[in-house]
Amino acid sequence: MESTIESEGMHYEGNCIRPPPEAFSILLQVTVGCSHNRCTFCGAYKDEQFRIKEDDIILSDILYASKYMKRQGHVFLMDGDALIVPQKRLVWILETIQKHLPWVKRVGAYANTKSIRMKSLQELAELREKRLGMLYLGVETGEDEIRKKVKKGSSSQECLEMGKRVKDAGIELTTTVLLGIAGKEKSLNHARLTGELLSAIDPNYVSALTVILIPGTPLWEEHERGDFEMPDERGLLIEMREMIASTKLSCGLFSSNHASNYLPIRAWLPKEKQEVLNLIDAALRGEIGLRPEWMRSF
Repeated sequence: MESTIESEGMHYEGNCIRPPPEAFSILLQVTVGCSHNRCTFCGAYKDEQFRIKEDDIILSDILYASKYMKRQGHVFLMDGDALIVPQKRLVWILETIQKHLPWVKRVGAYANTKSIRMKSLQELAELREKRLGMLYLGVETGEDEIRKKVKKGSSSQECLEMGKRVKDAGIELTTTVLLGIAGKEKSLNHARLTGELLSAIDPNYVSALTVILIPGTPLWEEHERGDFEMPDERGLLIEMREMIASTKLSCGLFSSNHASNYLPIRAWLPKEKQEVLNLIDAALRGEIGLRPEWMRSF
């Protein structure tokens, strides 16, 4: 199929969000919005109804990239959960990328437990053969009470099983966790249980973000009512320290380089665990400056 749509650029709609590591990737929007779109802390897609984009639009964007994006070796499939695309269509998208962008070495996408569950191990392996080499899974927390409260839509056990399925298929896995999501009172329990869940999944990468309260979200409303209190800067550092101390990876990168965090770190675990714990301790003693509030963003 060749596209009949003339394009002077890529067809982007709504809030197009990608992970920081995909900053220099070709951003190919194959869905609009998020298939789950219920998390109480997220306002990214609250006004958008999820849908899969039409094949001729997707093809038009791939053809545009084939002319003007020949220096970019990765493709990232947006929006919030491209893995939800039915297997046959997703295979077609990946094969079309291979055909028209032969220099692309890896394709990445967001995923959630629902979309992973809808793909068998064999189907995920097929996608891996088509160069789907990285999935980003929002773990957020290993504390089931908090997962239910923020409406993640799955338990920590389900998250573990789906994360392992991705890895068993030979696809690299980046998990994201949220500092502050349990509030001040349950901060350390959240940190420990999240570290234990990460240890069980054993992802290739862990990316820690800090909750930023977004007006209009249910979590913001909880905060306004006084039902949710974020840990302060020191509390968030202690939470991250506890999470890292509780995380046992075979060989994975733990980073907090996202702009939402007060202290950017990047450490390979377990090799550099003690080094990064010492760094956080130095920050707690006031020996290392933190990112100022005006520089933080989500």
